[in-house]
Amino acid sequence: MNDGFGTKPDEVSPLRLDLEAFDYPLPRELIAQSGVEPRDHARMMVLDRKSWALEDRRVYELPAFLRPGDVMVLNESRVIPARMLARKATGAKLEVLLVRELAPGTWSALVRPGRRAKVGDWLHFSERLSARVEAVMPDGARWLRFEGDVWREMAQIGQTPLPPYIQAAVPSERYQTVYAKRPGSVAAPTAGLHFTPELLERIEALGVQVCRLALHVGPGTFRPVKGSIESHRMHEEHFFIPASTASRVNRALREGRRVVAVGTTVVRALESAWEDGEVRAGEGRTSLFIRPPYDFKVVGALLTNFHLPKSTLLMLVAAFAGHARTMHAYREAVRRRYRFYSLGDAMLIV
Repeated sequence: MNDGFGTKPDEVSPLRLDLEAFDYPLPRELIAQSGVEPRDHARMMVLDRKSWALEDRRVYELPAFLRPGDVMVLNESRVIPARMLARKATGAKLEVLLVRELAPGTWSALVRPGRRAKVGDWLHFSERLSARVEAVMPDGARWLRFEGDVWREMAQIGQTPLPPYIQAAVPSERYQTVYAKRPGSVAAPTAGLHFTPELLERIEALGVQVCRLALHVGPGTFRPVKGSIESHRMHEEHFFIPASTASRVNRALREGRRVVAVGTTVVRALESAWEDGEVRAGEGRTSLFIRPPYDFKVVGALLTNFHLPKSTLLMLVAAFAGHARTMHAYREAVRRRYRFYSLGDAMLIV
């Protein structure tokens, strides 16, 4: 039902969209600095793409919007403590964010200040771990070759990287989904932060098939779009889709059953793996930039958070729900005092 969230606006042609079309005013106090407890008690705005109806619910009510036979896909990537401090022999201090392991002992990393990390420089993290700067990439990232056990030292001295808009202290496990398994992300797949083991049990008891994939979220998720939307290039991210997940998704699509994506990362992985009329299992890399207009091949419903203005994540949501519907819902979310961004409330699009 429509609960009186306002009038239905006119849809805007995607051909007329520019960066400003994805902007909206957000009071700073609505940026969530902590997660709701229990996790599934966060608010959930439900948007119906056909009727434009908006409902104000809670995440624990999610099963009411699912159907027996739905396939729900989760991103089980685990956030790694990738932020570490280093020193040079001169005593200069640097902050290093390990982004992706390119090969055993070799990582792509972001270093601040970058001017202090030139090719050939050695960065010392602890008595047991050092790295040499092997190359500087066009986007400013460094390739680091390590001496020592990176994963062991990271677990000892690394810190969980938090989005820049979170200023409060957040326990590392709170910025982790309860089903996180595969280490590799530097940012949480935040839609999944709302789930509890009990909620997942209720969903499966309904007859929903819950399956998993992994897309390791990179820092590009926070990279602003500068200039035109058409010229923006996404950072490449690594994903893995198990054969069992691909099989369940493909069978659901053949039988006309719905695929429910938990998070934009799941959307990008599934849509990137679409080839010759089906989702392909296995590993891959994606720089897919989903924005209006986009023809979705796999996803039929989406649970996501409320995203940054002018962000690629907001553009993906607008491609799925419609631009005018999405921006209308965001304005109403502000009016209704929803909590925004990574630790905030959820939106379900059906």
